[in-house]
Amino acid sequence: MEQRIEILTEKRLIGKRMKMTFSHNKTGDLWRGFMSRRKEIKTNTGIELYSMQLYPPMFFDNFSQDTEFEKWAAVEVKDFNNVPDDLETFTLEGGLYSVFLYKGSAAEGTSAFRYIIETWLPGSGYLLDNRPHFEILGEKYRNDSPDSEEEIWIPIKPGI
Repeated sequence: MEQRIEILTEKRLIGKRMKMTFSHNKTGDLWRGFMSRRKEIKTNTGIELYSMQLYPPMFFDNFSQDTEFEKWAAVEVKDFNNVPDDLETFTLEGGLYSVFLYKGSAAEGTSAFRYIIETWLPGSGYLLDNRPHFEILGEKYRNDSPDSEEEIWIPIKPGI
């Protein structure tokens, strides 16, 4: 996987959110609900979709498939004027991220995340930061296709 370090600038997102666990993953339901409403959002800044996870502190230190987290399906917008009913806003704060270009099906994505958290991070000189994790699904994203591409953004901070 290609990897780079980036400083993210603040982003405004509009979307839907849902609480879930890895053992009771509701990602499909979340995205079906969001995609049926996506065209109502008129101030998009591009075509990219944001799949964002808000994990509680220490989520990865004591990892369990049953620990609840919040997941978002969203798009970036210019402003929060005219937010469609039943959709929500989120301001994604800027900061330091490690960005990985993942190529492959969503079904195989677990191994990429495991590599990032268990192998890359411990040897990187960085620590995981308690900010949102997200994936950017652009024009090369094809869901379960082996030719699909997406960017995985992991929040980091310099190691001590």
